[in-house]
Amino acid sequence: MQRRPVHSDRMLGMDNSQIKVKKSDIVLIVALLVGFLAMITVLTLTKSGGAYVVVSVDSVEVAAFSLDQDITYEIKGFDGGSNTLIIQDGKAHLEDSSCPDHLCEHMGKIDKVGQSIICLPNRVVVEIRGAGDDKGFDTISS
Repeated sequence: MQRRPVHSDRMLGMDNSQIKVKKSDIVLIVALLVGFLAMITVLTLTKSGGAYVVVSVDSVEVAAFSLDQDITYEIKGFDGGSNTLIIQDGKAHLEDSSCPDHLCEHMGKIDKVGQSIICLPNRVVVEIRGAGDDKGFDTISS
């Protein structure tokens, strides 16, 4: 006796003729796509440029620099590690790093408020802040 293969559609009690896309499904998908694109556009256009770069090592702020000045700064990381911060043309990035994976070097250039570059092995965080940032509360609830 030879067995026939069992198809997943038959196991669900459906065949291809029972799957139909309704007009309301298409309208819903288009509406979600338009909403998503609108949200991405608003977030991109309202993202403000940063004013300065803050460097932290092991959760302690060690330096801050204006994005307006072009500098090269050697960051002494955790346990003897090191990173080189480059600020050029209003953008910051890490260049040389003593960490084994060098992921922080490939994180790109940052210039918008809230962006950051993190080197976990050296415990270095480089973040962009705006002119009015004071590490206060985001919101207050009662």
